[in-house]
Amino acid sequence: MCGIAGVINQQGRPVSPVAIKRMTDAIAHRGPDGEGAYVKGNIGLGHRRLAIIDLSAAGNQPMATEDGRYVLSYNGEVYNFMELRVELEAKGHQFHSKTDTEVVLKAMAQWGLEALDRFNGMFAFALWDKAERRMLLARDRYGIKPLYYAWSGESFLFGSEVKAILAHPHYQADLDREALVEYLSFQNFFTDKTLFKGVRLLPPGTYMILDGEGKSNGPQRYWDFCFCEPEIRRTDADYQEELDYLLRQAVSRQLVSDVELGAYLSGGMDSGTVTALAANSLPYIKSFTCGFDLHSVSGVELSFDEREAAEYMSYLFKTEHYEMVLKAGDMERVMPRLARCVEEPRIGQSYPNYYVAQLASKFVKVVLCGTGGDEMFAGYPWRYYRAVVNTDFENYIDKYYAFWQRLIPNGKLNSVLAPIWEDVKHVAPRDIFRGVFSKQVGRLTRPEDYINHSLYFEAKTFLHGLLVIEDKLGMANSLETRVPFLDNDLVDFAMRIPIGLKLGNLGKVISLNENEPGPKTARYFQKNRDGKLILRKAMERYIPEAITNGEKQGFSAPDATWFKGESIEYVKQKLFNDRANIYNYLDPKVVRSLISDHLEGRENRRLLIWSMLSLEKWCEAFMA
Repeated sequence: MCGIAGVINQQGRPVSPVAIKRMTDAIAHRGPDGEGAYVKGNIGLGHRRLAIIDLSAAGNQPMATEDGRYVLSYNGEVYNFMELRVELEAKGHQFHSKTDTEVVLKAMAQWGLEALDRFNGMFAFALWDKAERRMLLARDRYGIKPLYYAWSGESFLFGSEVKAILAHPHYQADLDREALVEYLSFQNFFTDKTLFKGVRLLPPGTYMILDGEGKSNGPQRYWDFCFCEPEIRRTDADYQEELDYLLRQAVSRQLVSDVELGAYLSGGMDSGTVTALAANSLPYIKSFTCGFDLHSVSGVELSFDEREAAEYMSYLFKTEHYEMVLKAGDMERVMPRLARCVEEPRIGQSYPNYYVAQLASKFVKVVLCGTGGDEMFAGYPWRYYRAVVNTDFENYIDKYYAFWQRLIPNGKLNSVLAPIWEDVKHVAPRDIFRGVFSKQVGRLTRPEDYINHSLYFEAKTFLHGLLVIEDKLGMANSLETRVPFLDNDLVDFAMRIPIGLKLGNLGKVISLNENEPGPKTARYFQKNRDGKLILRKAMERYIPEAITNGEKQGFSAPDATWFKGESIEYVKQKLFNDRANIYNYLDPKVVRSLISDHLEGRENRRLLIWSMLSLEKWCEAFMA
């Protein structure tokens, strides 16, 4: 687990070693255990190392093949590297380290692009082919490890974080106004854009080949999700037994490490599953939980603190357990650091995740988490049930798009973005939304087909946003985060599980309403115990029934209460300030009106308030 950076200069201009060092210094937190660089003519590769497997100098990067043809700067863990190494040794390759890095290097030399399909793990890397004078950038199937790039002047720049690109003298930070529309619509980015003008995020499951001048045809896809109903359905018992086997295999694979490893334990089923299976193999594994002080909290947010359930599972699994408690005010303290850390706001409130990553990093260098369980096994039924029965695909898009406008609906974008509306009025959020499905649309005849499309959409967008943030928060604390639910074999199996084994109320939804479920129905499905049925059943042998049969609870602070209570002065200080940076782009009267709806109890706009605060801190950090 590391940080990478690189430069390709046009017209043969030599790369400055000083510029490469500045880029890697900007992401030193990703790799405090070592640094290295490869600079030849107009090509430069940099690396920061977080040593996890083979802690010796033999694992230093950039790493080159014996003949010097290939040079690799790599970030990630490929968990099946030992099996690949055996294959490569049979073909005559010799190894000088025990790292997965050397396996990735020689696998690419042996098999070329075909090797990408063989890697089971998380990765982002740059591979320079000296003989062909071309650079290959690649990212893992699911987007667990990020890789950003930009053309700036006569240089092509790339890095594990935008900060590496910002450190290069040829790039000047500016806001991408079109991307701002995308973020304000979805609280996320569904394209490869970022808030930084000209900076793109290489999509998951793609690679990009550049010539020696930095020219390219753009990202090319080598893998994609494909959720579908099986042509031949097996017995329920067969599905449960295979799921049990693949889960145990996935966790076992991801325990490979030459440093101590721990696990997040939130109190829910996904982290509980991972921790339970890891504890079967590792005695006295460390576990980490973040809870919330609820003295000033009321309503539904009283259930947000899951420490009691986490402590009970820690007792059962015999983990060495650590926890911390966040209070109103902890958000304000961490916001400046968080803005620099995440670089671009995505998804919802992430500061509790930062604090628990900081806690874990004091004890371990690697932590397992349960991310991906909901997306692979249908953990959000109240979302999917909103678009079950449709007249055609466009009708489905309209329904699901309406739900995913998380911040500002279409009708209010022009007023919110009034100061820059003429520059962005051509941006069509619905087209962006529909574009996620560009290679997935097939014949849709059953409600199950539409739900599988919803699972595809969320894996491509919501899950990806979670993974990007998870990487940034962990690596800001020099902590590697692993996601066993995104093991290749497990994902391939999960995508072929019948919807009827994931969701139990599909028939009821269809009979209740032929169109959009109403508020009462939506609330009912949000609070029932539907979703992830096969995973709940398979995990009954490992974790308590109270957990496997519990209600879905996301990991979130009680900010809806805090924003109009103990944090209200902070919100007003930042967002009711005429000199706030966001009002260079947004209309202050409209934004304040929306926020006042929350502060005065008329609407719950906690996501909007968080996003406005995050944007303001982003502007302070990068646009000053």
